[in-house]
Formats: sequence, C-alpha cells, structure tokens
Amino acid sequence: MKSAAHLLSGLLLASLAATASAADAPAAKPDLAKGQAKATEVCIACHTADGSRGSPANPILQSQHPEYLAKQLVEFKEGKRDNPIMKGFASALTEQDMKNVAAFYATKQAKPGFAKNKELVSLGERIFRGGLPDRDIPACAGCHSPNGAGIPSQYPRLAGQHAEYTDAQLKAFRISVRKNSLQMVDVALKMSDKEIAAVADYIAGLR
Repeated sequence: MKSAAHLLSGLLLASLAATASAADAPAAKPDLAKGQAKATEVCIACHTADGSRGSPANPILQSQHPEYLAKQLVEFKEGKRDNPIMKGFASALTEQDMKNVAAFYATKQAKPGFAKNKELVSLGERIFRGGLPDRDIPACAGCHSPNGAGIPSQYPRLAGQHAEYTDAQLKAFRISVRKNSLQMVDVALKMSDKEIAAVADYIAGLR
C-alpha cells in the first residue's frame, strides 16, 4: 500500500511540475511565413493579398496593431463581435493562426488615404482633436493619438482607414449591433449621422 501511495504521490508531483512548466513556457512567437500563407488562404478575397486598400466596405489591415487584430479575430470566433462572415472564417483559425495572420498584416506599410468631403473636414477635425465637450463626447485623439496611430495593445490604428468602413462601425456601435467596446458604444450613442460622417472622413486623411 505504501508503495502504491508513493507511486501515486510521485505521479501527482510529476503532473503538477509538468503543468507548471507548460505555464511558465514562453508563448510561441508569431510566424510571418505561416501568417502570410493563412492570409492568402483565408483572407485574400475580402482584404487583398496584403491587407491594403481593397473594398471600402472592408477594413484596411496593413500596419494595424497585431494585438488588436488578434483580439478581434478571437471575438468574432467567440461571438462577442457579431459578423456571420467573419465568425465563419475566424472559427477555422487556431489562436496561433490568429497571431500569425495579425503579425503578417502588421508588417505591411499602410498606404495613405484622403479626406473627400471639404464641407465636413473642419467638423471632423474638431471632433477628432477636441471632442464635443458640451455633449460629453471625448476627443478621438485621446485614445487613438493625434495622428490616428492608436496605442498598441489598447486602441487600434485609425489613420487612413476607409471612411465608409469607419462610418459603418460607428453606426454599428451606436445601435449596439457591434458591442465589443462599451466605451465606443457610449461615444457613438451621442453622435449624429453628420458628425459620424465628418470624423470618418477626417480619419481617412490622417497619416
């Protein structure tokens, strides 16, 4: 009996040691080659070969913070961000696939965009840089930086993003179709269509 007890005790300790060792092991670094291969296999139809300026309905992925991209893919897969098309694609990816793809797009240099609506550009700049204090709408620059570069691991890069895509996302936040950021839901709820269009167009011209 003692022998069996010692054996079980030894197995338990070995198991705990292996678990601790696995937990302490550094996370695998993103593999850019695998990321490119997976992007070519799964993402190219909507986001082009390198995440560049494809259809305005789809986001530009070039130069986006990899942590943000990976987080969005996880939330598509888990249903926290509702999009049936993206859920289907994300569901086929492992966590490492997501990190690889995100890292691949992050290495690409985003091409500059342009603001198109001269009538709204001053309003868009005012909202982006200073917000609308009388309605408790904060400046976009506070989180996404004055040049739209964002903050890695926290807030996405916006500079040069398609105005049409940004407009659609702000409206989705406003009606809680997209609700994976309560902060953005709260901001968008206070904005009119004109204000959303203005800031989206201004963002498109940031670089």
